[in-house]
Amino acid sequence: MRCPFCAHSDTHVKDSRPTEDNTAIRRRRACPDCGARWTTFERVHLRDLTVLKKNGQRVPFDRDKLESSMRISLRKRPVDADRVERVISGIVRRLESSGETDIPSDAIGEAVMDALANLDSIAYVRFASVYKNFREVRDFEEFIGNEHLSADDESIEND
Repeated sequence: MRCPFCAHSDTHVKDSRPTEDNTAIRRRRACPDCGARWTTFERVHLRDLTVLKKNGQRVPFDRDKLESSMRISLRKRPVDADRVERVISGIVRRLESSGETDIPSDAIGEAVMDALANLDSIAYVRFASVYKNFREVRDFEEFIGNEHLSADDESIEND
């Protein structure tokens, strides 16, 4: 692997271990030329997925984009990073094992909504506000009123 800092072509793996959920291999790498260290993750990739956008456009599925949108929703929320990684891996695994190579963007959005509903209610509402294109406070009120929030989530309704 090429060093991301100095582009030296001969780097070394210093440590390898499975991630906590055993869905990836975490490798600590080092560059003998510049001394930089970094981490890479090796994951099983079952098939190339294509996202079918609402406007008809087809784009390659990007796990990093999925992760980024979930992390934005979860910003400043008390959710363990390993748990988020397991949820993201689960979503990707379900998409890859569905047998379909073309996945509608709505299916991905709904998978994220389901995952966030079980992970953190605030992140769920944050994601929904973008995904469902809320325009005003009434949209939030209707969404929260229509959702089946658990007793732990009643604080949303009272805020």
